[in-house]
Amino acid sequence: MLFRDFVDKLDKSGKLVKINKPVSIKYEIASIMKKLDGQPVLFENVQGFAYKIAANVISTRDLLAEGIGARKEDMIGVIANAIDNPRQPKIAKPEYQEIACDLTKLPILTYYKEDGGPYIASAIVVAQDKEYGINSSFHRMMVISKNEAVMRILQRHLDEYLKRGLKKFAICIGNPTQVLLASAISAELGKSELSIANSLSETNLVDFEGMLAPESEFVLIGEVTGKTAKEGPFLDLTETPDIVREQQVFRITKIYAKKGAIFHGLLPGGFEHKILMGLPREPTIFREVSKVCTCKNVLITPGGCSWLHGLVQIIKKTPDDGKKAIEAAFKGHPSMKHVVVVDDDIDIYNPNDVEWAIATRFQADKNIVIKPKEKGSSLDPSSNLQTRETAKVGIDATIPSDRKKSDFKRLEPSFKVDLKNYIK
Repeated sequence: MLFRDFVDKLDKSGKLVKINKPVSIKYEIASIMKKLDGQPVLFENVQGFAYKIAANVISTRDLLAEGIGARKEDMIGVIANAIDNPRQPKIAKPEYQEIACDLTKLPILTYYKEDGGPYIASAIVVAQDKEYGINSSFHRMMVISKNEAVMRILQRHLDEYLKRGLKKFAICIGNPTQVLLASAISAELGKSELSIANSLSETNLVDFEGMLAPESEFVLIGEVTGKTAKEGPFLDLTETPDIVREQQVFRITKIYAKKGAIFHGLLPGGFEHKILMGLPREPTIFREVSKVCTCKNVLITPGGCSWLHGLVQIIKKTPDDGKKAIEAAFKGHPSMKHVVVVDDDIDIYNPNDVEWAIATRFQADKNIVIKPKEKGSSLDPSSNLQTRETAKVGIDATIPSDRKKSDFKRLEPSFKVDLKNYIK
């Protein structure tokens, strides 16, 4: 489904909140998004703009699964299969209009008073290299003029493309769910995230003057300027402001829009941001843990900013499976700070269940792995701000192998009860 089709589906199924009252792009919309976090919302009357804004569209696992036509329980396997079996998308020719090349004509939100400026937070940058092909990835953009934005770029694939001479690229806003998900996956250089997206769900590409981009609501053409500017502050996954950095400035040369285009507002630090960042790391952790023991499930937890904390569920067969799973989990997601490994009878989606396992099955002098002065995440405000070193902790909350399993099992009720027979 295209972005607009999914929004329409959510509306027809009663899952979409519609707001008709005039609302401002400066703080007001973001504040409503925060109040409705986890609930899809459509702003139909954006003050001063012709376009509607849809937000919180895939802010839960259920919504993400619905967007790609999968079951929530199957997500790890579905994503892993798409990574292993990418499919080249087809070229389509949908109708677009070239509109005024003026960023102030788009409903770009200013989310918080602390922000460095208005931000495009949902942008997918699609770049092409003669050797490595198409790369698709998320990059936040702070608008600094009518046709310029400063973009946060990590030292990954887009950075490599720019070093290899990339001059122009496409910026896509209002993307299909599978494109959003695939673009958040850290695929190896040379593997197209858009082919991964097409494996998740049928994805069409559109040719914009020789540049291919997924069929989205808005497509902006950007070019290198050679200039830099300060980017930030910006509220990140941890819901704390990221540091200000000197980043590259890009010029927007053309803007294309579909008729009745819907702008995608993505709340920084919100559930949608966290789902898109954290969930794609679960298959990589699952894969690494599966190399050393039997892994059943993985969860990057929202309480851990959907980035810094993970839960790993294993079927324990040998005494050291728990500690081996800890080491493998950190390998599968190097930015992770804390990981808890539990047995397969623990529901990793229930925080109380996990805490119960730690309370009853874990001993700190025997079942803990501490990794001091490890390279951590730049998103962690408690890490060393210069070196980004942090201390990592792994907790093996599985049943001790030298004890009877029956001592660590919760008893079920001894009599089968149907409350309908007791309560009117």
